[in-house]
Amino acid sequence: MTLATLSVAALVLALIVSCISPINIGVLALVLAWLVGVYAGGMRVEQVLAGFPVPLFVTLVGITLLFAQAQTNGTLDGIARRAVRLCRGNAGVIPMMVFVLTAALSSVGPGNIAATALMAPLGMAAAGRYGIPPFLMAIMIANGASAGSVSPIAPTGIIVNGIVARIGLPDARWSIYGNNFLAHAAVAFGGYLLLGGWRLLRNARTVSTSAPHATRDHVRVPAYAGATSVGLPEIGAAAASEPDAASAFDSKQWLTLVVIGALIIGAIVFNVNVGMAALGGALILTLARAANESAAMKAVPWSVIVMVTGVTVLVSLLEKTGGMDLFTAFLGRLSTPATVTAVTAFFTGLVSIYSSTTGVVLPAMLPTVPGIVQHIGGGNAMAIVWSMIVGGHLVDVSPLSTLGALCLAAAPPGTDTRRLFNQLMAWGVSMTIVAAVVCWVFFGLLE
Repeated sequence: MTLATLSVAALVLALIVSCISPINIGVLALVLAWLVGVYAGGMRVEQVLAGFPVPLFVTLVGITLLFAQAQTNGTLDGIARRAVRLCRGNAGVIPMMVFVLTAALSSVGPGNIAATALMAPLGMAAAGRYGIPPFLMAIMIANGASAGSVSPIAPTGIIVNGIVARIGLPDARWSIYGNNFLAHAAVAFGGYLLLGGWRLLRNARTVSTSAPHATRDHVRVPAYAGATSVGLPEIGAAAASEPDAASAFDSKQWLTLVVIGALIIGAIVFNVNVGMAALGGALILTLARAANESAAMKAVPWSVIVMVTGVTVLVSLLEKTGGMDLFTAFLGRLSTPATVTAVTAFFTGLVSIYSSTTGVVLPAMLPTVPGIVQHIGGGNAMAIVWSMIVGGHLVDVSPLSTLGALCLAAAPPGTDTRRLFNQLMAWGVSMTIVAAVVCWVFFGLLE
């Protein structure tokens, strides 16, 4: 077996294990890169570790630490509760507001997992109180989170844009964000109308029913895609809290809002380094005692950061050994210039149902784009990038993903959670086909 083939086998093994095991795939990827690179390829350990993405690591730590502080001191929760209060109990408007707010929170920095962790208890509690189907609300929450996930200052967006730059494609951060946002908005609002949202809007009445108090059925939430790292039992318990209770922001929260606003303006207008600026903002909040640094450090999603950086090291090894050429040739044989957007969206979505989109699938798949274009004899590389991103994220409503699991864990009292699990699973699987069709039409036929 050649070194190239062995390195591809290591990546495939990592992908398979990520689908069937709660093992952190970043750790596995690092060990596999070490074994293949050093003992099969004769490299030095330093050569293998040269693929470790130091700038990406610093950026992810800075962004997630700052927004962990904003989460633990109650700033983000206060924003969410005020936005829901604007709906004044209108059952037809609440799911739409939840989508917009979750997308906004995901876009401005916390990312899709943190935004869902914030909004799932609030949104699902509102669903129970105002008679909104929990399945409908879960779709709005998860798609809203995914819609904002590749913002240029969100963790997934930082990862994606870093990979796009590394493989030699032009800076397209806003088209990546915009296309992904529009795809998720279309699917979410299509699902909203399909699942009874039009009926809520048609009635156009404000309801004020109390949430049912029946004991809900319990189902084990699968610990895939890092779901255990976000504290599902606590989040589920929080769903019973009053969804529209809010108090005035205190001085610590106002300072947090100012720091976040300065970060956004600095990143968009002045092109400052997002990671270092976020670390600076986190330091200001710590020195001002506006946030508990110890609690924020514990809230940083270290498992996701390890996943992303570990898989990046293994993918870097594939590039050095020629394994990436073999991997892209395999994907290229499944596609033609006319079908490549559909094929890549479907394949990426299929793997993402069981694995982490941000931590495993996109870091492994996006580097193959230039090779795919070469093997199929043409095609729009950015259209393939868009298709992989949309395909990977549309399936994240699945209860095997962190986003779907958070919504399931926050289901209001009285919910048949087994039925909700099956509904979310069926929706997530069906999104592999939907993503393929959407990407084929919009990034292929109409591009």
